[in-house]
Amino acid sequence: MSNIPQKTTADLRRAANTPSERLPPIADADMTEAQRVATAEFSAGRGYPPLGPFCVMLRSPEVMLRAKAMGDYLRYRNRLPKDISEMVILQTARGWTQSFEWLHHERFARDAGLDLTIIAAIADGRRPEGLSIVQAAAYDFTAELQSNKRVADATYARAVAAFGEPGVIDLIGVQGYYTMLAMMMNVARTSVGDAAELPRWPE
Repeated sequence: MSNIPQKTTADLRRAANTPSERLPPIADADMTEAQRVATAEFSAGRGYPPLGPFCVMLRSPEVMLRAKAMGDYLRYRNRLPKDISEMVILQTARGWTQSFEWLHHERFARDAGLDLTIIAAIADGRRPEGLSIVQAAAYDFTAELQSNKRVADATYARAVAAFGEPGVIDLIGVQGYYTMLAMMMNVARTSVGDAAELPRWPE
């Protein structure tokens, strides 16, 4: 948990009366043999033990390990520029009001060079001003797919022009993967400890 930033964008607030976690991390002593094996494999591959959504998914070790395998590509090796990838993850986290996902990836987005005004706009639910052509192609594709569950021809064409067909597949894949993680944690009520929660929409 040490990589969760201590300060986040101004619109984050502390949650009052946060419900207790449904699926908290499993204590080592309570793990099944399959969960121990999966934890060891995860830790060997990532260099750290399962956290966040992977703690939730550990109830089904095979799901956790297969999700890790997909994440190894979509999180670390996809074809999108790093700032674009993190922007899309933030859009997904904000759309699902998933605070754990947001708190981690806000920091990663800043480290990747994503402008703070863009991060703040996404947190507010606004389309950021001053997007580059490539950023706008990714932002609009993501916003449209998440809102309409499909994209228009013009939106698709701009994304292909910016990233190529393989990049568009990665753009979709990143959204799908982080949507799955957000769903896992929203159902589990994954805690962010003393950090601030994203406000829900509508207020």
